[in-house]
Amino acid sequence: MNNKKHLALIVDDEPDIRELLELTLLRMGIDTESAADLESGRQLLEAQPFDLCLTDMRLPDGNGIDLVRHAQKHRPGMPIAVITAHGSMESAVEALKAGAFDFVSKPVELQVLRDLVKTALRLAENGRPVPTEGPSLSLLGQSPAMQAIRTTIAKLARSQAPVYISGESGTGKELVARLIHAQGPRADRPFVPVNCGAIPAELMESELFGHKRGSFTGAGADKDGLFQAANGGTLFLDEVADLPLHMQVKLLRAIQEKAVRPIGAQREAHVDVRILSATHKDLAELVHEGHFREDLYYRINVIELQVPPLRERPEDIPALVEHILVRLGRQLGSPMPRLSDEAVDALLDYPFPGNVRELENVLERAVTLCEGDVITPAELGLPTHRYGRGEPGNGASLDDYVSEREKEAIRKALEQTGNNKTAAARLLGISFRALRYRLKKLGLD
Repeated sequence: MNNKKHLALIVDDEPDIRELLELTLLRMGIDTESAADLESGRQLLEAQPFDLCLTDMRLPDGNGIDLVRHAQKHRPGMPIAVITAHGSMESAVEALKAGAFDFVSKPVELQVLRDLVKTALRLAENGRPVPTEGPSLSLLGQSPAMQAIRTTIAKLARSQAPVYISGESGTGKELVARLIHAQGPRADRPFVPVNCGAIPAELMESELFGHKRGSFTGAGADKDGLFQAANGGTLFLDEVADLPLHMQVKLLRAIQEKAVRPIGAQREAHVDVRILSATHKDLAELVHEGHFREDLYYRINVIELQVPPLRERPEDIPALVEHILVRLGRQLGSPMPRLSDEAVDALLDYPFPGNVRELENVLERAVTLCEGDVITPAELGLPTHRYGRGEPGNGASLDDYVSEREKEAIRKALEQTGNNKTAAARLLGISFRALRYRLKKLGLD
């Protein structure tokens, strides 16, 4: 934090709570002003600027959410947090939806309060530019859909509300999560992504919450979990729909209590983590079917951000193509071929079930196969036939389908030529270099 003296507004009708909050903030070097009711709080907010506001949910003449809405209108840049009754998660979620920065439950734990205040002041101090690109290319483009998402990301970054990012595979959900983190007050703290579907069920609890030495066979030392690794920052739960039901219960408790208990530990450990989650599955349908807990669904889905598929924003394809080719050129250290007009038209007409990830794979393959300076539709290798049952469009991955067809053709050519790669390439009608690339890509070398 800088040397500027901060000023906080505390709104609570209980003198003991006001005093506790005032003393805690004063020890952090923050001046305070207090109000005992909603109307007095409104008047103070309108009279002078504050760096943050803490308000009780229940006030004699209204509730904290009324003050949140008032602050959104008159002091939109000021973080405001709501103090809720213990276990009243419905109220906390309602406050976050109304625009509250965060919430803290009674009885107020001082460490939780101090963490909240520090994060709020970092937000008040740090104006962050919107990144134009990230580790992927999924948010490139000037379509109305992508412009709207960028605007939404900037708003969500200022909150600590849990965000559920929905969308098909390959649309860039992790990039959206990284941008929310990068534009917020936790940007200089860890961003920890975890693929919930990639962790074996029996290791899930240890991976998320950690364990103590000797707590189970093979636990030779204390180990921090991913919650502890993300402390102060953001934990991104990708493919959250794949969490087993017993872990959903433990995750819900960790989110609500802002604490985790490592396996074998006697007490819980406080963690300060913002939760972002994503899946390509229909989470609401999984709740309806009983495969995902409804209470956890509403806890992680305070705000939903849907990432559109590429087929709904085809006007972004040319910009994506240009950027991908530039990146490939840097990686390969050579000039890239350009796409013919016919190849561009073919990309614009193709529905891209694999979204931006599939576009990247198509261009990478085309660059490798291209013998001249211009990529043609044939070198793009886009499927042109309709798929039947059990094939892409009915739950199967297009990339997997195409890969299997390529593998079959290559294996057959190698068998017919006695494993002579040069002859097999000639039989397939591709260059030896292209065959080597495909063998490596498909894991056949």
